[in-house]
Amino acid sequence: MRTADKRPKYVEWLNADVIHEASRNWLSELRFIKDEQRFFENLIKSYTLQLIDSERFSNSKKLVARLDALQKKNKAFIETVKSHENELLIMVDGLDQLKKEDAYKTKHRALIVDINKYFKTYRSLKKRLFDTIDDIMKHEKQKRLLQ
Repeated sequence: MRTADKRPKYVEWLNADVIHEASRNWLSELRFIKDEQRFFENLIKSYTLQLIDSERFSNSKKLVARLDALQKKNKAFIETVKSHENELLIMVDGLDQLKKEDAYKTKHRALIVDINKYFKTYRSLKKRLFDTIDDIMKHEKQKRLLQ
């Protein structure tokens, strides 16, 4: 029985400029998400009574727990990317340290996968959260019109 080859078939050439630019973009995106998450916390506080309504409670509880988990993950990613950015010195120091440079590139490729997965998960949660709040707002508007 043959085992599947787990190495990527296509590997992008990573130089210091590409890695630096990717790290800066990640950091910018992660900081923006951090601000967005604060907005979501305030939004959740504003609609707490509607979110704990019996028909929405279980879904709302899951959304809030997921948001909390993603906030913690975001904080960890910010620190990881800052550290990764500081370690970029290995690539630009002018010394040939092939093993360290390869390890750094491997770490960068793993970060690409992990951060992109995080962004995808976050976007999914964000959509679900907006849909839930939108539903609540529509329901509240209908209540006011009927009164």
